[in-house]
Amino acid sequence: MNVHASVPATGKASSDQPMLVAEHVDLYYGAAQALYDVSLTARAGEVTALMGRNGVGKTSFLRAVVGEQPIARGTITLNGVSLGRMAPHDRARLGIGYVPQGRDIFPLLTVKENLETGFAPLARNDRTIPPDVFDLFPVLADMLKRRGGDLSGGQQQQLAIGRALVTRPKLLVLDEPTEGIQPSIIKDIGRAITWLRQKGDMAILLVEQYFDFVHELADRFAVMDRGHIILTGTREEMDPDKVRRHLTV
Repeated sequence: MNVHASVPATGKASSDQPMLVAEHVDLYYGAAQALYDVSLTARAGEVTALMGRNGVGKTSFLRAVVGEQPIARGTITLNGVSLGRMAPHDRARLGIGYVPQGRDIFPLLTVKENLETGFAPLARNDRTIPPDVFDLFPVLADMLKRRGGDLSGGQQQQLAIGRALVTRPKLLVLDEPTEGIQPSIIKDIGRAITWLRQKGDMAILLVEQYFDFVHELADRFAVMDRGHIILTGTREEMDPDKVRRHLTV
């Protein structure tokens, strides 16, 4: 597999039935409302980008999807299964792979041990590291015995994505994967996302503020402001200047 070859911007045709469906989602932190009537879908074989300034509700929506924060109203389904108040580990078993902002790798564990933490939601016979992880991020294969805390920020981000891929996700959720990362590794991450999308069996939900990175990757866009979805559309439908205005302070 040559994941570094030039690839077209559009992946395989997606199913008519979205992998992820969120409808009319409200979310609160105590008395403070963070999400208002948020609806969003993500399809297999596509990248859905959720964009907006800091503090507008993007991470809150991801927390609702992965089960870290309960929703007050609305529904979220994965491949037709209602997530309800399902715990995060049960959502992982159902097929949600999460790469949080800040990476959250285990600094004292080796790279190999960090990857193996992805075994938790898998059946015993599936507890192997897929070769795709090392095809996409060869540096990890060279650093299996190094501690996670000794890696650079970019290498830790690759490790966090690799750990999520170990779980064989149907939905890969990425929260600002380019934050604080050097340009060369941003390109590697972009090529990896493109390859995963082109496989056609995984939906990718990408939260990001780096517009040029997202514009090359995403099939569909949603832009948030103050807890609301205010713009949606395909790459062809979205006005880049209008999107950028909602990303600047």
